[in-house]
Amino acid sequence: MGYVRRAMANDVLNFLGDLVREARARGADEADAVDIDSRSLDAAVRLGKIEHMERSELRKTGLRVLVGRRQAIVATADRQADTASALVERAVAMARAAPEDPHAGLAEPALLAQEWPELDLYDDARPASEDLVARALEAEAAALDVAGVANSEGAGASRSEARVALVSSNGFAGSYRRSGCGLSVSVLAGEGTAMESGYDWTRAVHGSDLAEPAAVGRSAGERAVKRLGPVKPDTAVMPVVFEQRLAGGLVGAIAGAVNGAAVARGTSFLKDAMGEAVLKDGMNLIDDPGRGRGLGSRPFDAEGLPCKRRALVEGGVLRSWLLDLRSARQLGLAPTGHASRGAGSAPGPASSNLYLEPGRLSPEELIGEIENGLFVTALMGHGVDLVAGRYSQGAAGFAIRGGRLAEPVSEITIAGELRDMLLGLDAADDLVFRGTVNAPTLRVEAMTVGGR
Repeated sequence: MGYVRRAMANDVLNFLGDLVREARARGADEADAVDIDSRSLDAAVRLGKIEHMERSELRKTGLRVLVGRRQAIVATADRQADTASALVERAVAMARAAPEDPHAGLAEPALLAQEWPELDLYDDARPASEDLVARALEAEAAALDVAGVANSEGAGASRSEARVALVSSNGFAGSYRRSGCGLSVSVLAGEGTAMESGYDWTRAVHGSDLAEPAAVGRSAGERAVKRLGPVKPDTAVMPVVFEQRLAGGLVGAIAGAVNGAAVARGTSFLKDAMGEAVLKDGMNLIDDPGRGRGLGSRPFDAEGLPCKRRALVEGGVLRSWLLDLRSARQLGLAPTGHASRGAGSAPGPASSNLYLEPGRLSPEELIGEIENGLFVTALMGHGVDLVAGRYSQGAAGFAIRGGRLAEPVSEITIAGELRDMLLGLDAADDLVFRGTVNAPTLRVEAMTVGGR
């Protein structure tokens, strides 16, 4: 099996190498080609019955060529020789007609990854469709067994895999495979117009790392029941605690603000904050593309550069942007190996496994220090303005009274200035890696909670 995989990878690299060589022969000064071969299987159930089963397979090849500083990108799902030749011809012609971009171009060979780590990103186990259905049914049944749960919005299970290959005229050639799987369930508690929803999920690279379906289902059911009978609190300024599974949203806001492309455009509220405190003293924000079995891990970036663990914020101070080659050139800095791309798009900077390191207090201790506040368990809409640095979102959760969770609350809005929110942030000790952006339970010192 290993030999077959290596042979398949070599076939793809040879094909991409042929594209790049033909592009050079037709007049391109530089070229790179990427091939993304992905497939997925999804199963959804509701009230004990299969709602749908979906299988998809998609393979796409993208070619980027540069004539001087003029760049063009074309993509196709057809690997026939005639189609490939026409693709190259079209790409070169488009590049000659494109406007100049002084910051476009491939990496200098000295910057390229020469070797990369084995990150255990592929799971050989391929569950059959009936296995996915069984997982979803088990999760839904466990949720419906929770006293007070009245209906189901459905459960789903999935498995996906992809092979990524990249070849560049600067001498880079590499490929890797990755897989992913997931399970989710959502149910309703209560009756009539007084119903509340609850959901939970689990995601992993390897199926063996998923939470048990019954545990996911019970959690979703219990969450729905706890939300019954919410009230709308009075508008006030108070401490707000973000539940661990939602706290990554605040970290994601930082990631967007330190994205090199946004900084170069001047559209980030942190564009002038390099070297300044953006979090409390001692707090560290890390991006780690080399995390074993990480959902965002990658052995090299989309421009063939090595990927390394990097502290974006160290000791509370902003130390690094997320940079691809283009944004690095715009800012006069060295690239950080954060390029990401699809087959039909140019590279752009993106984080991998981004996380805020945990603090020392437990979530209960963070909450215990609050006399009157809010514990957020659900967010609605998207209200993060990374240009102006403002945060405003619909929310639901529980009131905090005397250091303890009290009645459920809903139909509220939480708002604040992001710089103030981040500088007033405290982290609990319960960091869990649930996705590509992760954080422990977070407490914001003061936000405006809009209610009655």
